Amino acid sequence: MSDPQDHRLDFPATRRNADAILDVLKPLIGNEPKVVLEIASGSGQHAVHMTTACPTLTWWPTDLDPDHILSIDAWRQDTGARSIQPATLLDVTQPAWRKGEPRNNWPQHFDAIVNANMIHIAPWTAAEGLVEGAAQHLGDDGFLYFYGPFKHGGRHTADSNAAFDADLRTRNPAWGIRDLDEVEALANRHGFKLDQTHQMPANNLSVVFRLKR
Repeated sequence: MSDPQDHRLDFPATRRNADAILDVLKPLIGNEPKVVLEIASGSGQHAVHMTTACPTLTWWPTDLDPDHILSIDAWRQDTGARSIQPATLLDVTQPAWRKGEPRNNWPQHFDAIVNANMIHIAPWTAAEGLVEGAAQHLGDDGFLYFYGPFKHGGRHTADSNAAFDADLRTRNPAWGIRDLDEVEALANRHGFKLDQTHQMPANNLSVVFRLKR
C-alpha cells in the first residue's frame, strides 16, 4: 500500500528522457560548479537525476503547479540531495520574472536555465515570458535549454508529433507544438542566438540558446 503522505510524483516520460537530456547537458555544464534554474520542474525527477550525475551542480527547481512543488520537495527530501534547493512557485508570465527581479534567496545570475516539455502544453505567452525573463536571469556565459517536440518550417517532423499536436489543441486551443523558427525568432528578440540543436529520442529536440552579449 502506498504511503498517503508521500507526495512524490512519478512521470514515466521524465524517467524515459532523463538520460538523453543528461547526455546533452553534461558537456555544456562541464566539471566546474554551476548554478542551474529549472523552469517547470514537474515531478522533480530531473533535478534528482541531473544532480546525482553532476555533483558540482546546484539546482533550483520551479513550477506553477502546487502539487508539483510538493513532489519536487518530496523527492529532494527522500534523496537527501543538498544540491537541490527548495522548490519555488513560479509563473513566468508575471512581470517580476520577466523584469529579472530575484526570488527568495536566488543567486544574482544562473549559469543555465533548463526547460523540458513545457512550451507546447502552455499558451505561447508562457514561452514569451520564459525567454524574456531568462535573458535577465542568465549570466553572460549562460545558456537557455529547451527539450521537447518542435515543428520545422511549419511542418511536423513525424506523424506521431502531428497526432500529438492535434490532441493538444483539442484539449486547449492555446496549446500546441511550437515551430523552432518561431522560438528562435522569439529568442533573437531578447538577445539570444541559436547555439546547438540535437536530435533526441521519440522525435524530440534539445535546443540550446546563448546570449549574444
